[in-house]
Amino acid sequence: MNEDMMTREERLTNTQESGGSEQRGKGLYYVHTLGCQMNVHDSERIAGIMEANGYKPASEEQFENQDVDVVIMNTCAVRENATERMYGTIGRWKRFKYKNPNAQIAIGGCMAQLDRERIAKKTPWVDAVFGTKNIEDLPALLEQARGSKRTQVRVNDDLEMFPSQLPAHRASKHSAWVAISMGCNNTCTFCIVPTTRGKEHDRRPGDVLAEIRSVVSGGVKEVTLLGQNVNSYGYAMGDRYAFSKLLRACGDIEGLERVRFTSPHPAAFTDDVIAAMAETPNVMHQLHFPLQSGSDRILRAMRRSYRSSKFLNILGKIREAMPDAQISTDIIVGFPGETEEDFQETLRVVEEARFASAFTFIYSPRPGTPAAAMEQVPYEVALDRLERLLAVQERITAEILSGFEGRDVEVMITGTAGRKDDETHRYTGREKTGVLVHVGVPEGMPAPQIGDFVTATVTHAGKHNLIADPDPSKGQTYAIRTA
Repeated sequence: MNEDMMTREERLTNTQESGGSEQRGKGLYYVHTLGCQMNVHDSERIAGIMEANGYKPASEEQFENQDVDVVIMNTCAVRENATERMYGTIGRWKRFKYKNPNAQIAIGGCMAQLDRERIAKKTPWVDAVFGTKNIEDLPALLEQARGSKRTQVRVNDDLEMFPSQLPAHRASKHSAWVAISMGCNNTCTFCIVPTTRGKEHDRRPGDVLAEIRSVVSGGVKEVTLLGQNVNSYGYAMGDRYAFSKLLRACGDIEGLERVRFTSPHPAAFTDDVIAAMAETPNVMHQLHFPLQSGSDRILRAMRRSYRSSKFLNILGKIREAMPDAQISTDIIVGFPGETEEDFQETLRVVEEARFASAFTFIYSPRPGTPAAAMEQVPYEVALDRLERLLAVQERITAEILSGFEGRDVEVMITGTAGRKDDETHRYTGREKTGVLVHVGVPEGMPAPQIGDFVTATVTHAGKHNLIADPDPSKGQTYAIRTA
C-alpha cells in the first residue's frame, strides 16, 4: 500500500471545521499522518482514543495558527526520506511550545516503532513516543509526561489489542477503512513492514462483518478492506478460503454499495478470490497488484514468491473474469544487482500487463533489511531507468483512460476537485473501477452532495483522471442517485 493512491479527502483525519471547538475539553488535538491507508486508518483510531479521553479535534486553521494543545504525528518507514520527513517535522513543531509552553507533541507509527530511543534522545521536546501496537496508551503517556517533564516511550513488540477494538473518529461519513489483518508473514528483502508491524494477525470474520454492518448503519456506503496482505487473510486460522468468503459475505450487507480492498499479494491471489470479485455485485473491479519487478532474477533476490509468468497468468485470469478491471501496481527500479537486461524484462512485463497506473520508485535501502547490505545500483542509473519506465507507463495510462471518453460512468462523490472548483463547478469521486473523475454540473441542474452517486458522460481523459462535463442538450448524461 502507498500514500500516492489516495486523494486529499481520502487522507483526511482532522475534519473539525474552523472555529468549531469552542469547548476545548482536556485540550485540542491534531493528527498529522504520513504513509499508507493503514496509517490513515490508525490515525482515525488515534483520534478516537483522544476523544474518548476528553480531547477535542482542532481545525486546520487552529493547527496553522498553533492554537493546538496536542499535535500527533503518525509516521511511515517505507520511503528513504521517512527519517528526514519525521525529524524535519518534529523540528518545526517546536514552535507550538514557543507559543504555548503547555502544548504537547506525540510521535507514533512505524518510524516511532523503529527509532524510539533516538527520538527521545535527539528531540527531548517530544512528550510521548508510541508504536503501532499501543495506540491505546497515548492518553496515559501524555498524562505521565505532564508530571515527569520527560519524554515517555512505550513501544510494544507483541500485539495485545487489535486497533479495531479502539474507538474511531472517521473522517468520512460515507466511506470507511476496515482493517481485517495487521502485520506481514512475508520476508521481502526490501521491506521494513514485518519489523514495524510484526507477524500477521487476522481478525475474526464475525468481528470484521460486525464492524462493516455498524458503519453501514451509520451511513457509510463504501468500505475498503485493509491489510498488508489482504488475500492471505485466514491462512493462520487454517482457512485459505477465508478472504473470498469475506468478500461474498460483504455482498449480503444491505446498504453497502461498494467494497474495495488493498493490498493483495500476487502469489496468494487464487481462483476463489477472482470468482468472488467477479460474482459479488458490490465488490468493485479495482485491484492494486504489486509487481515490483519483471525480472525473475530480481524477484528471486527480492524473495517475492512468484515469477513474471505466474504474475501474468494470474492477471490473465482476472481480466478473463472481469474485462473492465482497472489494475494498478508497484514497481521498484534500481534494486541491488539490477542490470539493464533485468530492467528490460520489467518493461516487457509492463507492456504486456497494461496496468491502468503504476506507482514507481527508485529502490531506497531501509536499514535492517537484507537488501540494504547488497551491492547498490548507482542513483543516476536508477533515475534513468525510472524515467524510461514512467514514459512507457504514462503512454499506457493515457491509452486506457482515453477509452472512457464518451462513456457513461457512475461516480460516488467524495469531495470537490481542487483550487479551480469555483470556476469549474466540479465535484470529485471515483467510478466503480476506482478511476478518479471530476464531474461538472450542467447549467440549471442540481449539484450533488457528498455521498451521492452521479452518472455522467466522460468528456475528456486527463493524464491521471477523467473529466465529465456533460451537456444534456447533446444527449450526454447527468443524473444523481441518492443511495
